[in-house]
Amino acid sequence: MNITTDRRASPRTISLLILSCLAATWLVWGSTYLVIRFALVGFAPYFLMATRFLCAGAVLMAWQLARGATMPSAIEWRNALLVGTLMLGGGMGGVAYAEQTIASGLVVAFIAVIPLLLVVINVCFGVHPRRLELLAVTVGLVGVLMLTQGSGIKGSPAGLLAITLGTMGWTLGSVLSQRGFRLAPGATGFASEMLCGGLTLLVMSALRHESWHLPQELGVWLSWTYLVVFGSLIAFNAYMLLLARTSASLAASYSLVNPVVALFLGVTLGGETVSAWEWLASGVVVIGVVLLLKGRREL
Repeated sequence: MNITTDRRASPRTISLLILSCLAATWLVWGSTYLVIRFALVGFAPYFLMATRFLCAGAVLMAWQLARGATMPSAIEWRNALLVGTLMLGGGMGGVAYAEQTIASGLVVAFIAVIPLLLVVINVCFGVHPRRLELLAVTVGLVGVLMLTQGSGIKGSPAGLLAITLGTMGWTLGSVLSQRGFRLAPGATGFASEMLCGGLTLLVMSALRHESWHLPQELGVWLSWTYLVVFGSLIAFNAYMLLLARTSASLAASYSLVNPVVALFLGVTLGGETVSAWEWLASGVVVIGVVLLLKGRREL
């Protein structure tokens, strides 16, 4: 998402707002992976993600249009379809599929490597990393390789493949959205991305012959509502505001905190088992992300 702003508010006027936005991206996004697992009790994986993003996208687009925003152009809809297919269809679809067999905390620890993959993919566009960024990528990838050898992921080849392809799809979509496939400005672009990604997920669900039966359990619907309202609407808009009013490094700090939150919630609330080796591997991934953020602050 390309976000521009003419001026930055002073720290005194936005300190509480920025703190709230950081809490949303750190805690809400970190918690959604466990909530996805809870929702999968009643929803098929791709159907869950399809309904989540279609609903959130429709609400956000209606809000934007009511505020006077213009409908995206045909080219912007085309870009939204491409980016939404990669990031939501591939990325979030892969997450939901993987969480059927892999603990939620391990899934988010695996995808914490996304900021590092962005450095690698940007090389194809002539943006070469600095030495510290190269070190960060190396450390992060070593952590991911360690993580794939843990029993929680190694025991599910299909889940590992799904999260690997999903991570690559999310990363590639992120890069393309900034490199020639720009979305409509602000929240309108995100709404179009969610709508297109949701439609892609619905098609994928149909091709997999998933059940579109709506669950009866209250807990499942509460989980779905949490994903729509907090995960898709509140947290992402908080992230957009951080991009507009703070440094890129601070906005990207969610990638450092989310694995810690997800692992903690998965073990304490989800009853998931994480081995000492998997904790160590997750720590190595986090170190890689820390080095990357440190390198970006020095630019």
